[in-house]
Amino acid sequence: MCGITGYIGKNNNAIKVVMDGLESLEYRGYDSAGIAFIENKNLNIIKEKGKIANLKENINFDIQSNLAIGHTRWATHGEPNKVNSHPHSSGKFTIVHNGIIENYLELKEELLNNGYEFQSSTDTEVAVAYINYLYEKDNNILSVLNKVNDIFRGSYAFGIICLDDLDNLYALRKTSPLIIAKGDNENYIASDVPAILKYTNKYILLDDFEIAKIDEDNITVYDKNLKEINKEVLEFEGSLESSMKGGYDHFMLKEIHEEPTVFKNTIDTYLDTDFKNIPDLSKYNKIHIVGCGSAYHAGLIGKYLIEKLANIPVLVDIASEYRYNKVFYDEKTLVILISQSGETADTLAVLRKVKEDNIDTLSIVNVVGSSIARESKYVMYTKAGCEIAVATTKAYLAQLTTLIILTMYLTNNKELIDEINNMPTLLEEMINIDYKNIALSIYENKDIFFIGRSIDYALCMEGSLKLKEISYINSSAYQAGELKHGTISLVEKDTPVISISTNESLLEKTISNTKEVKSRGAKVIFVTNNDIDGDFYDYKILVPKVSELLQPILTIVPLQILAYEVAKLNGCDIDKPRNLAKSVTVE
Repeated sequence: MCGITGYIGKNNNAIKVVMDGLESLEYRGYDSAGIAFIENKNLNIIKEKGKIANLKENINFDIQSNLAIGHTRWATHGEPNKVNSHPHSSGKFTIVHNGIIENYLELKEELLNNGYEFQSSTDTEVAVAYINYLYEKDNNILSVLNKVNDIFRGSYAFGIICLDDLDNLYALRKTSPLIIAKGDNENYIASDVPAILKYTNKYILLDDFEIAKIDEDNITVYDKNLKEINKEVLEFEGSLESSMKGGYDHFMLKEIHEEPTVFKNTIDTYLDTDFKNIPDLSKYNKIHIVGCGSAYHAGLIGKYLIEKLANIPVLVDIASEYRYNKVFYDEKTLVILISQSGETADTLAVLRKVKEDNIDTLSIVNVVGSSIARESKYVMYTKAGCEIAVATTKAYLAQLTTLIILTMYLTNNKELIDEINNMPTLLEEMINIDYKNIALSIYENKDIFFIGRSIDYALCMEGSLKLKEISYINSSAYQAGELKHGTISLVEKDTPVISISTNESLLEKTISNTKEVKSRGAKVIFVTNNDIDGDFYDYKILVPKVSELLQPILTIVPLQILAYEVAKLNGCDIDKPRNLAKSVTVE
């Protein structure tokens, strides 16, 4: 979602540090950007619609500043424009904000009745105005921010400058992630680690309702009783270089090429000749898997494997639906929550609801110390490293790998070690196949269909999502057997249909469905692990045949690269698709 950066110190120019941080957070998705900085005790705010490059054109980097906050906005309240972009200012306060203030309309009404006027359509301008409104009554910044925690409903991470205290930068959060990074004679705030890696790898995690008062030498954190608390200083394991493109045209392509290493690192974390670092799950006779987007699709793969091989019933649901549904679980139910960022708002809300009902949780996340990881009873970290592209590839593959390991653990299956050791080589082979000719044959189409059965249908859903989110082509996934119940009416001459068949027992059925669309003029791309020939396809992508547990890992790769090549041919912004954000921290 939106990006926050902030700096206070004497070693660097605050303007440059904040702008560097914003550029490091571009992968999160945004539609406008802005910066507020102090120059000779005067506040300057510069905001622009569109890319950070537009903002940079209007900044004089020769200005010296020791205090600044910056923001990349993804619109929630009000259209993307200069007025609605952050930072917002009112009276003595200027803030940047991630999240949503759910009760902003009633707060706004109160402020209007007390003479406040508003320029934007945002909840953030209401938030800063309300902070200033409280400050006019209680001339104590910490006290005011503590009251805000009781008054504001929703989610928020704030970076705050107060004109009455230019020796300090303030921050507080609820639900929306925020870190405080530690340097020498300088300190930082950021919504994600990449924003600070150019300057330091040391940081602390701010927890819900905590307030940070930060000067160039000290970071002081207060709890809800305004008592100082000690926070552990963490060190990020990765490097700035790991988040750079490394010669690839796009982060997405780089991250696909990293998948063999990601697979190996995730396997090595939990499996050698035996299982390790896996919690005891023997008490559970029922599993619920919850996620959003690609994480949900990974959960569908997990459901298929666990039910078939471990004989444990599995319910998979989308997080935004699960939390509002009537759910049937008990003390022998394990709820597995899947999230790349560990901050996905809907998934985090499910976690908290489930915990209130005293149900055990296991999180599968990529970010160490994230909210979902910290609040779960158990956690299994995927080893995808820093993923920059908004459309997930390697993190999704790491989620699949973790679910495969869980299935092996639940079935006490230790027989695949040799096959697992060969998987990175097979992944490399799949990645290095040239898919450009297939992409050239379909990239101009307006509608594309994916069809498959059973576990292949779950792969269809992820392949379809990948294609639509980065190429903007209307892509839909259907169970192959359902085509004749209505959807086949949409198939006409040269309509691309990507048919996936990796299950030997369902091969004939899937081929029969594929012939149905081919006979109606479809342009068929057949993805299979069976070296079968026929006149029912125009292109065939042959995937190496491996065990049923491991097959999805290889099958997803051509779907990811095909989506990439189609988007590239269409000139799309592959790493930062329109309207999308990497870490979705609003519900």
